[in-house]
Amino acid sequence: MVNNERIKKQKNNTRFMIIRRKRITFAPKILRMKMMWMLAFTLLPLLAIAYISWHVWCLLPLSWIWKTLAIVLMAGSFLLMFAGIFRSTDKMPMPLATAVYEIGTSSIFILLYLFMLFVVLDLGRLVRLISRTLLYNNWWMTGGIAFFMVALFVYGHLHYKHKVREELTLKSEKVSKPVKLVMVSDLHLGYHNQREEFHRWVDLINAEKPDLILIAGDIVDGSMRPLKDQKMYEEFHRLSAPVYACLGNHEYFSGEPEAQQFYRDANIHLLQDSATVVGDLCIIGRDDRTNIHRKSLGKIMSLAPCSLPLAPKYTILLDHQPYHLEQAERQHIDFQFSGHTHHGQVWPISWITESIYECAFGAHKRGHTNYYVSSGLGIWGGKFRIGTRSEYVVLNLQR
Repeated sequence: MVNNERIKKQKNNTRFMIIRRKRITFAPKILRMKMMWMLAFTLLPLLAIAYISWHVWCLLPLSWIWKTLAIVLMAGSFLLMFAGIFRSTDKMPMPLATAVYEIGTSSIFILLYLFMLFVVLDLGRLVRLISRTLLYNNWWMTGGIAFFMVALFVYGHLHYKHKVREELTLKSEKVSKPVKLVMVSDLHLGYHNQREEFHRWVDLINAEKPDLILIAGDIVDGSMRPLKDQKMYEEFHRLSAPVYACLGNHEYFSGEPEAQQFYRDANIHLLQDSATVVGDLCIIGRDDRTNIHRKSLGKIMSLAPCSLPLAPKYTILLDHQPYHLEQAERQHIDFQFSGHTHHGQVWPISWITESIYECAFGAHKRGHTNYYVSSGLGIWGGKFRIGTRSEYVVLNLQR
């Protein structure tokens, strides 16, 4: 007996040492991978800026002083983005913080299109479709590029300001009478989408005369400061129907406890790995996947008051990030509403989101489960929509 116990202890110790060694050897691998990704995301924009700067230097028919100034302004605009990331904007006067945020985040998209434009011009030069002289000290090409960029981003801004109304009609035996819902995601209220802008959105939503309003996360952009300073919660009080919402990843970036307090001040019913019954509907809200300890959908559904034998409810799932859509299908969810992707905000980033997600934008169906992934009512960063749209969804549920 004693020998058997010793053998068992030795086996357990050996097993523990193997697991521990695996963890020790696995941890550095994760850290190395994270460092590689961080390095890539830091180096790639810097390399792009260096490439654009070289072209700007060659193209501008100006003295070296003016060329240097143009490149410094371009690089400086990009660096302003980090003031928002590291919350330096919270210490600035509100008008200055707004300007710094908008210039910094807008510069990313402007640089992206400049990079693509110069790549196309270089390819044209290599295949001898474009003369080399057009890319060196040329006022005509400088003016042409400037006009194209201004026209493109004026269009992108006006297109962002136009909010598309997307209407869906679904039928179900679980609904005893018609129900009208307005669903939105990714408001990103903050330094760029301020109270005056949100006031117009509230008017759009109220004009629909909905029975319920659902928000699929990212109400907050990044900092709680502009929402507090402008008492943004008061605009939510103007909404003409009850509001139910889940958290998004940006609520975690801004500080989850503060975001939750804002939800309470705004009279938003927060569903965080929980469910509630409203008439014929059972609304389920998942915590954002930023929280690695969030409950599984199966566990949430096992506790949810949705599957009453005599009167089953029409189930609507709010899950900010549209990963693993099969989970809703397995749990027999009737409808899932998500956001997060922004549909890339601008082309060709929309192609990247389409390659990442099973459904990056629009209506989708798996089995008996319907889905809608919204491109968002608001936007992160520069207020431009090129090849994508800002929208709100009107869902009519009928018997």
